[in-house]
Order: sequence, then structure tokens, then C-alpha cells
Amino acid sequence: MTPLDFDARHLWHPYTNVLNPGPMHLITGADGVWLTCEDGTRMIDAMASWWCTVHGHRHPAIIGAMRAQLDQMPHVMFGGLTHNPAIELGRKLVELLPDGLDRIFYSDSGSVAIEVALKMAVQYQMALGHTGRTQFATIRGGYHGDTWKAMSVCDPVNGMHGLFRGALSVQHFLPRPQVQFGQEWSDDTELNGLGALEELLESKSDQIAGLILEPVVQGAGGMYFYHPTWLKRAHEMCKAHDVLVIFDEIATGFGRTGELFAMDHTGVVPDILCVGKALTGGHITLAATVTTETVARRIGESEASVLMHGPTYMANPLACAAAVASLEQLSVRGWRAEVHAIADQMAQELAPARDLPGVADVRVLGAIGVIEMEEWVDPSVAHGLAPETGVWLRPFARNIYCMPPYIISPDDLSRVTSAMVSLARGSS
Repeated sequence: MTPLDFDARHLWHPYTNVLNPGPMHLITGADGVWLTCEDGTRMIDAMASWWCTVHGHRHPAIIGAMRAQLDQMPHVMFGGLTHNPAIELGRKLVELLPDGLDRIFYSDSGSVAIEVALKMAVQYQMALGHTGRTQFATIRGGYHGDTWKAMSVCDPVNGMHGLFRGALSVQHFLPRPQVQFGQEWSDDTELNGLGALEELLESKSDQIAGLILEPVVQGAGGMYFYHPTWLKRAHEMCKAHDVLVIFDEIATGFGRTGELFAMDHTGVVPDILCVGKALTGGHITLAATVTTETVARRIGESEASVLMHGPTYMANPLACAAAVASLEQLSVRGWRAEVHAIADQMAQELAPARDLPGVADVRVLGAIGVIEMEEWVDPSVAHGLAPETGVWLRPFARNIYCMPPYIISPDDLSRVTSAMVSLARGSS
């Protein structure tokens, strides 16, 4: 039985039908923006391996930090113990984040970081005596992970977890913000979609612990870019009703939108922030939930006194060392210029897709390029074409998109945009 035969018979891939998994590529190496297949074929990783390898695969500084840490201490429990990689990473995060976000809880994946944030919000409200505040508000089109509570705040109808909506906690879903990024803002609450939030908070804030959303960019919910002012107004409303604001920056953090964090487009500082994915430059899994001293202290002074969470691999030293090296790369390399150059080139090279039949929209923000189709796009078509085009794309729903590593060259990026436009032409 060949490796691919074994894979097809025994391994279960994400969002994949085990009876008909579609084309599968056996990857034997990765370097920079390139993936190498078993037969020697090379493909540009236009997905940055689900948006995390911002510095490219096998970055020498990150690999070197991990090797040094591996020789010293691959793992140690974080309960009652600490270590320098976790401390150094904490220092760097506090330096990068806005003033006030300075209490850090490490976890081992983005979904778990969301779970921690939701627990944190509920415990904070209970510590204030708001025992009825156990639910959450969010906007339609959002995605926050595949774990159980995280699924409950993903879009219940059009999201990937609609199948489970009868089994999940019932949350409060608001209309997706209507004013898109780059459009002229309107203060008419009926036009901008804030009227529904205002009504919800007026009538049910005593049930709501927090408002959770992806700031500016909704990722797996449709690659939708909405106006930063919506977040400013929503933040003001939540503050007036003592509802915590939680930002999920797992996909957008560390430069992806052209700012270090998507919240930097808004000037809003949330009560709780979740980061992951690019935190380690995509070399190993790690996430963090960061909150304010106010939230942390209130939980610490409560009857429970402790945050009821503790992943086994919390603050894994190997991952923390990788994250320190990755954040150092952001500080020494011109990532902002790289991302802006990617945005300019994608805007120019994806523009012709607007005239193709079946294309609903073309949009670019930072190092995110999207061709939205009017109909669902079969990802297996893109997977099958990848060896021919030399570009690895993974469309979802109606979106053909890319999130390349920031180090991608102009020539390689042109190959990516060409593959996207060709796929759009073939899907129309």
C-alpha cells in the first residue's frame, strides 16, 4: 500500500469526505513560499498554510530558535512552573499590543484561545454579580473555530457549523455590518446595521457577557471586509451596557491586513484579544488570550479566584521560542512595505476578474486577495490543477482567495494571481 493509499484508507482530513477525499498531494518539503511534492513538483503555498507562515516555511531564525530550545527543554508543564521563552514572549506581546492589554493566557490553538476568552468573559461578569450574563452577541458571517463553545458563536446558518446548531448554546446573532471597508460611512443605524445591536443591548444586556467578532475582516465566514467605524460605535454601545468586547485576531494579527493588528484600523482596544496562527510564523501551534488588568483582577478577587482553564501544552517552551523569533522578524524586517506591495500588485492583477462572467466581487485588503464568485467553487478543481499551475489554492464556498507569505516575490505573486483568475474563468 503506497503512502497515499494508506492516507486515503485511514487518515481523515479537515472538511473532507472520507469516501471521496478528492485530489491529495504528498508534501515532502517546504521552504520559503514553496511546497515540494513527492514527485518533485513544486507549488507556491498561496494559503500560507492556512494563513500562518507569514515569513515563509523553515525560516532560518525561527528554526534556529526552535533547535536551540529543543536541546534545552522541549516541554514543561506551566502549572506552578515558568520558563524564559514564555516570559520573553510575554514581554514582546505587551510591547506590541496597545496599552492596557497586558494579561496573557497561553494556549495551544486558536479555537482554545476563543474558549478561554468566552470563559474569561463569563467569569468576569459573575465576579461582578451578573450571574445571568452567560450568553454572547456576535455578527453573522463570523467564524471562531471548531471547538464546541467557539462553534456556538460562528454563523449558525451559512457557517461551517450549521449542522450542529440544534446542539449548541443559543447566542445572539446580529446582521453583518453593511458598510464595507473603503466605502463611505453612514451614521444611520438602519443603514450601517448598528440598530440591531442597540436594540439587543437595550433589551437583553443583562443576559450578555460579551460581544465577540473578527475586527474588520471576517475570514472563513466569507473573506468579508467591513468598515472600522462599525467597531468604534459597537464598542461605545457595549461599554455603556457593561458588555465586554472580544476581538478574534487569530487570522488577522501580525500584519495580514496592512496594520500590525486589524484593530489598529479602528483605534479600538478590546477587553479581550485572541491571537494565534502567525504568532509562531506558522512553524508550530500556539495561541494566546490577552486581557486587561481590570478583567484579570476582578476574576482573581472573585469567589472562584482562578480562571478555570489549563491546557496540557500551555506555554510550550518550543512554541514560545518560535514565537519570540517570529516577532523579532516583524521588528527587524519591513513587513509593512512587503504587505502594502502585495496589496498593490494583487489589486492590479486581480482586477481583470471583475469582467468575468460569474464573478460577484474582487477585493483586496493587505495581503488578502479575494475573487468572490456567484456560485460555489469546487475546491477539488483547484487541488487538481495545482501541480500544473504551480500554485496551491484552497477555495471555500464562493471564494477563490489567497493569503501568501509576506516574503513572496513579485514574480511568484503574479503566478498566484494568474492562477486565481484562471480558476475564476474556469468556474464561471
